[in-house]
Amino acid sequence: MTVNRIGLVVHGGRAEAVDAARTVRAWAAVHGVPCKDIDVWNDGGRHSSDEEVAAAGDPDLIVTLGGDGTFLRGARLAAHSDALVLGVDLGRVGFLTEVPARAVEQALDAIRDDRFTVDSRMLLTMRASRRLEVPSDMEGLMRYGRGPLLPPPQVRSDCEEDTEWGVPLHLYAVNDVVLEKLSRDRQVSVGVYVSGRLLASYSADALLVATPTGSTAYSFAAGGPVVSPRADALVFTPVAPHMTFSRSVVTAPNEAVGLRVLERSGQAAVSVDGQVRGVLEPGDWIGVYAAPARLRVVRLAPMDFYGRLRERMNLTDAPAAVADGTPPPLWSFRTPPPGDMAHLSLLPATLPGAEDAEPCAEAEDDDVAPAHGRA
Repeated sequence: MTVNRIGLVVHGGRAEAVDAARTVRAWAAVHGVPCKDIDVWNDGGRHSSDEEVAAAGDPDLIVTLGGDGTFLRGARLAAHSDALVLGVDLGRVGFLTEVPARAVEQALDAIRDDRFTVDSRMLLTMRASRRLEVPSDMEGLMRYGRGPLLPPPQVRSDCEEDTEWGVPLHLYAVNDVVLEKLSRDRQVSVGVYVSGRLLASYSADALLVATPTGSTAYSFAAGGPVVSPRADALVFTPVAPHMTFSRSVVTAPNEAVGLRVLERSGQAAVSVDGQVRGVLEPGDWIGVYAAPARLRVVRLAPMDFYGRLRERMNLTDAPAAVADGTPPPLWSFRTPPPGDMAHLSLLPATLPGAEDAEPCAEAEDDDVAPAHGRA
């Protein structure tokens, strides 16, 4: 692939991320590729994705240097510009990032030489009954010590506004869209719709709609299912609901999930990938659905998602099962699969580069609020 311009999203609080950024800049200089830092915190404020991408000259490759929180920042930018995103792993969990910092130069060589595949991930977008804004007197409370909020989402110019279907918002969620209570002593009451039909009314701390990628983040912490990132689905999960039915609901990708704040409910905050983007009043609503755009992630080798799940979540085997024997690490053989299984996705016995793998750094990635977990 011809790399015409690189955008860098760096976790500036980590020395190893700053060092890796120097390596990327040096590689870009050797190969004559313009390289520019993208920093949503510039000039004491925060900027929209369109502003950031335009300032960086519309890069076709965005490299993130940090943990999964830093990756989410870069992914938000990449989704708006249809750029590829390469995640360099300097975090603690690392479900999203692809390569260790010491291998970033080799990763860039592989991209230049077309020795990579593209992992296409589902994104979420939404409409709302009105434009999203955070009241000025609440902004200080919503910062969580992380500086100014992102600006209000812009209205999409390529979609028609409609009094019944609402305002189309120009934003993408990699992990999740969350509707959460603002008052500590009062839950939010919300009517939840799937494909236009009322599913149930919930009184809960929060209600979230996640992508398969985000199923291992906040949704997982709230008791939701683990969904393969290769799947296309919406995962609705209530958080601490006051009702008997507290299960997640997994919908088809063409089934929208609507969340309407009930008339006597308190206010509710709308968060996108852990970033507060607006406050809803009783009677307001949002509709969350699969975005027409996709996130395009660089993969240099087959992703062992379930191996990562076992390792990063510290999954252990049931004592009774261990007493009955030890399973082999892979359910596959070194010979090709038989014809009736040839269409399946089965990992090879040894993953390329597995012998070079190294554990993630234990430093916390402070780009994502801890309550929202990791992707």
